[in-house]
Amino acid sequence: MQFHEAPNMYVNHVYLFVRNLRRSKDFYSGILGLSILQESKQAITFSANGIDPLLTLEQPVVVLPPIRRSAGLYHFAMLVPSRKDLAAVTARLMKEGYPLVGGADHAVSEALYLEDPDGNGIEIYRDRPADEWKWENGKVLMLTEAIDEHLLDELNGEPWGGLPKETKMGHLHLQVANLKETEKFYVEGLGFNLVAAYEPYADFISTGGYHHHLGLNVWNSRGVPVQKGTHVGLNYYRLVFPDTQMRQEAIDRLLKSGVSIEQTNERMFAKDPSGIKFELGI
Repeated sequence: MQFHEAPNMYVNHVYLFVRNLRRSKDFYSGILGLSILQESKQAITFSANGIDPLLTLEQPVVVLPPIRRSAGLYHFAMLVPSRKDLAAVTARLMKEGYPLVGGADHAVSEALYLEDPDGNGIEIYRDRPADEWKWENGKVLMLTEAIDEHLLDELNGEPWGGLPKETKMGHLHLQVANLKETEKFYVEGLGFNLVAAYEPYADFISTGGYHHHLGLNVWNSRGVPVQKGTHVGLNYYRLVFPDTQMRQEAIDRLLKSGVSIEQTNERMFAKDPSGIKFELGI
């Protein structure tokens, strides 16, 4: 099953603020091998396949340092097609001497963790086949164990060609101010399903039986919503609905609960209870 297309709801585009656009360009295109879809003096949009936007970086005229202990980005996660692709990314970063934060086997996936030059969290991961995931009472088993030390054995000396064209925005993990309030917003307001709960610290939600399209945690941000000012980190993200009817139904639920909807041209935006902005796309 394809978890990042209709009839599912998922994140496909993340927008970040950075301090130095040239430095970020060197990292995302030079080291990770993403292609540049659009570029201006203030912003760059990157793509894996040269067609679909994946990540947009903007360097504001005035940008403040990140606030690590407030709501916002924990990490965005790029999904590569295979274990061999994950091994290739690992080998590339090691060759470049780029520091890794860690790696983990989550039972449903294997993941590599790092930060971009501004400290924005990144996960690059591959999924295990969905029929190998373990479910009980509607909840999926996700662990955090050491990644297989033989990962690089997948490689046969092929040259690095950049992240595969099939790379997708697999999920987005957010730091939030109030876990239960945010869970209610995304589940009851937007229509996600709670598929893993590690209360009172983290929740994982999805549609269509995926292990998670969104992660929510309060490990560093409990009680601290998005702070005023333009800070390095998450600007907003784009949430894709299967069709206009499902989007309108979600908008109606949000409006009924007192959430404001901002319309800019034909694009619609809202903020979750922590003040995290997102686009309601189709």
